[in-house]
Amino acid sequence: MALISRFPRCVNPHASVISLALVLVLGFAPVVAAVEELPREAALPLTLANKAAAAAQEKCKQDGYRVSVAVVDRAGVLKVLMRGDGAGPHTTNSSSKKAYTAASLRRPTSELAELVAKTPPLQGLRDIDDKTLILGGGLPIEIGGEIVGAIGVGGAPGAHLDDACAQAGLDSIGAAPKVPPPAAK
Repeated sequence: MALISRFPRCVNPHASVISLALVLVLGFAPVVAAVEELPREAALPLTLANKAAAAAQEKCKQDGYRVSVAVVDRAGVLKVLMRGDGAGPHTTNSSSKKAYTAASLRRPTSELAELVAKTPPLQGLRDIDDKTLILGGGLPIEIGGEIVGAIGVGGAPGAHLDDACAQAGLDSIGAAPKVPPPAAK
């Protein structure tokens, strides 16, 4: 009551508290509305990025390939880079560029390579920036219908083999498949 006694002119002492509450709530209303309008995006957690990279690395190792694996976030920013024992020094760059390309263009890099080969006007995609590499081995990471990042593998003796290792990484974290399973023999 000491606080209320400071406002002797108020007919209803609770009116000043209610008025103050309204000013605070209504004064912040535009801020709340602006926050509600901000886009919400799922983020690829580091734990999943590490798990995907390790699974891709292990698949290639089991198959006898010495590779590097890169995982990037949805913007193509590097989150994880693993260079396997004996992998060539160029593989760190190629895996990072493949992951960046798959995240940036939101498509598997093998699919992009085929598209560019079949459609000459799309050759310019190869030179879109210095981070792009249109060569198989890069797959977007799609979880819950949203692209949250990408994985790139470099160093196996063939783009289809890089793709298979990258797909193992996607499988390990429950991401949507991007490479069809191998045909049964």
